[in-house]
Amino acid sequence: MTVYFIGAGPGAADLITVRGARTLAACGVCLYAGSLVPRELLAECPDDARLVDTAQLDIEQITAELVAAHRDGHDVARLHSGDPSVFSAVNEQMRRLDEAGVPYEVVPGVPAFAAAAAALKRELTVPTVGQTVILTRIAQRATAMPEGEDLATLGRSGALIVLHLAARYVDRVVEELLPHYGADCPAAVVAMASRPDELVLRGTLEDIAEQVKAAGVIRTAVIMVGRTLGAEQFRDSHLYSPARDRHTC
Repeated sequence: MTVYFIGAGPGAADLITVRGARTLAACGVCLYAGSLVPRELLAECPDDARLVDTAQLDIEQITAELVAAHRDGHDVARLHSGDPSVFSAVNEQMRRLDEAGVPYEVVPGVPAFAAAAAALKRELTVPTVGQTVILTRIAQRATAMPEGEDLATLGRSGALIVLHLAARYVDRVVEELLPHYGADCPAAVVAMASRPDELVLRGTLEDIAEQVKAAGVIRTAVIMVGRTLGAEQFRDSHLYSPARDRHTC
């Protein structure tokens, strides 16, 4: 039997992938993060599936559930919000499954930053303006950042910065990025991306913190800072250019 780490998407139940929904429908056990994964997704599970909300479980309890389900002959869906490849804590689960000899696979999902970009109606990479996107977070009491990955260092690149898990610390974000991006740099915050209660805030580094605090946003939000968010005058890409020779590789 196999454990499937499935990206549930950013919030809207219909943003799970076709593969994710099919896999979920074939698993006799489903472990899901109740505080983040939409309940509507659980309707994809078999009627007799065992559903386990992991919101109050620690890593050892979660691992015990996965191992027990495998031992009992069940495929297991482990639903994670967004995409498992970033800020999902799947590595520590995989490590324990490796130790227990339990096979697993990963089914990718729509990440929160992609849903946020869709809400903003923005392409995050713009020709001649910005071609680099940095996905990061900031140091908190629970988890420090590795050396060289603080915002003051990353900000030197001038690339578009996408911050997860940072809305509560928006003042720190602004303070550390201002010297590199300037007060007029476009900034945006998308909370609850793709959900019915989605909230989109647009501004600059000068005013975005006040907007966030006035709206009461402290979690489930993505912060974006960079010039591509406001780019209007830029060169068309070469991909669809009439000048491109379409008869060569």
